[in-house]
Amino acid sequence: MPKVTFVQRGKPDQTVEFEHGKLPYLGHGLPESFLDVALNAGIQLEHACGGSCACTTCHLIIRQGMENLSEMEEIEADRLDTAWELTTSSRLGCQAVIKGDVVAEFPMYTRNYVQEGGAIQLGQPEVTDEGPKEVQS
Repeated sequence: MPKVTFVQRGKPDQTVEFEHGKLPYLGHGLPESFLDVALNAGIQLEHACGGSCACTTCHLIIRQGMENLSEMEEIEADRLDTAWELTTSSRLGCQAVIKGDVVAEFPMYTRNYVQEGGAIQLGQPEVTDEGPKEVQS
């Protein structure tokens, strides 16, 4: 049974054990991914895109057990390029499937454009009291 330890700054470590093939799949991220395990255990792991590898809010830093995770696919590697506090041991919680014991740390920050004010609007008109004006890019 894999043992997954989630490390969050300022909080006690949380360790979860699960049996392969017995974890109810909740439809977020890949089955038996960090996101799937965390949600089943009641651990809050942000996933603004619903676990579809379209953001980096579920970014984790693997401290131990990288060899106990699925291989990184190209789509995950491409998405990780935009993650805050990126390291050589970074993985997306929605994509990294757990195969054995692992320790994962939540980074200090994540990029969540939805909670930080909405979509990025490059080159879109800015509306003011004087009417629309073009935003400088």
